[in-house]
Amino acid sequence: MLSIAEVATRPDVAVSTVVCREHDRRWSTSEVPGEHRLVLVRSGRFRRASAQGATDLDPTLGYVARPGVEERFAHPAGGDVCTSISFAPGRWAALCRAAARSDFYVDARADLAHRRLLAARSDPDYALVEQLLALLSATVGLLPAGSAGARAVVAAAREAIHAEAPAARGLFPLADLLAVSPYRLSRAFSRETGVSVTRYRNRVRVGRAMERLERGEHNLALLAADLGFADQAHLTRTVREHTGHTPAVLRSVLGQAGSTAARSGLR
Repeated sequence: MLSIAEVATRPDVAVSTVVCREHDRRWSTSEVPGEHRLVLVRSGRFRRASAQGATDLDPTLGYVARPGVEERFAHPAGGDVCTSISFAPGRWAALCRAAARSDFYVDARADLAHRRLLAARSDPDYALVEQLLALLSATVGLLPAGSAGARAVVAAAREAIHAEAPAARGLFPLADLLAVSPYRLSRAFSRETGVSVTRYRNRVRVGRAMERLERGEHNLALLAADLGFADQAHLTRTVREHTGHTPAVLRSVLGQAGSTAARSGLR
């Protein structure tokens, strides 16, 4: 029995948790993927057969399913849990190196990147994408980022974020707007500013949140939606991470500061 639970779905990438409860030594019927799919095992073991032969998979070995390449599966060890990451046509080729083999070793660094990707599900457009790039770099390898014109690229990215350009809603569309790879944009941003593009965007959003709270905003759900957070809890976590306080505390602190400043101005 197979069950699939969506973690995050965006036009460029979809992340799912796949749980298999089978216990069968026999090979399944052939399956033919329609897109590139990166699969990492979170627990359990199973076997996969492709044109390259049979491979025993567990949390130390993942694989890439390629469009049009047949694969079969067997589960002699019982059930397993995997993370499956599917890529839109062209996105995989724009990001990753060509590899001779479909399977790859998963070291502790890649395991950590895998876990951090799953933990970033509340921000699928930025944090999850940056963790995905780290995971790809640690497993199959990314195309070189390049460094020419990095300052101009970062300046343009910052402008798009501050201007709330529609493409700035996600790292993939922002990179497309600037005609660079997401990996190059991510690397260049960290080198030029000292922070990730995700953290920078959140810094801008937290600043806007504080402005609204200072003016007495009480509807935190509306504030979260207006600023592009997944929900009120995501807003609260991000504001606390950047300021050390929840939005409710900030509203009180900033409101008192505003009142004090107003009284001082009357004297």
